[in-house]
Amino acid sequence: MARLAADVGEPEAAGICADLLGGADPRDHPATFPYFADLATEKFLAGTWGPEYWSRVWGARGLLYVWSDPVAPTVVHGLSDEAWRVAEMCLKVAARREIAAAGDGAVPLAGHELSRVRAAAMRLLGAVGDTEHVDTVELCLDDTDPEVRRHADRALRAMTRRLDLPRD
Repeated sequence: MARLAADVGEPEAAGICADLLGGADPRDHPATFPYFADLATEKFLAGTWGPEYWSRVWGARGLLYVWSDPVAPTVVHGLSDEAWRVAEMCLKVAARREIAAAGDGAVPLAGHELSRVRAAAMRLLGAVGDTEHVDTVELCLDDTDPEVRRHADRALRAMTRRLDLPRD
């Protein structure tokens, strides 16, 4: 992504990532897609490799490394993607970029069947969650997965500090 940003500029690189995340056909970006999938590019662009959602995952993943504020709504929208890998990557991006508007989108993902998605939702809520998200985090303190519980505990402590909540 650093090479893509150096070649086209960071706002343009982030825009390409957002286009892919938003569902653009990767064949619309033949010159830049190799920055995302290098060895798989030829097969992917020919439609002979991987599930169709991979380009959305790669677009979201690219936003971990390049950024421009106008793409934030695309990340928030990606939280409701039908493919869990896309939604999980959007949780990671939203946490890293501290996209406050993503808090509400993390709430349903806190109940996802996969613990890795629930844990990512806790990390996001710890970073940007507001008072209306505290109940969701508290519910995850009793999750069946210890990793989710650990992230919920960290999220609650972070929210308590950040939001100046009373400590129990």
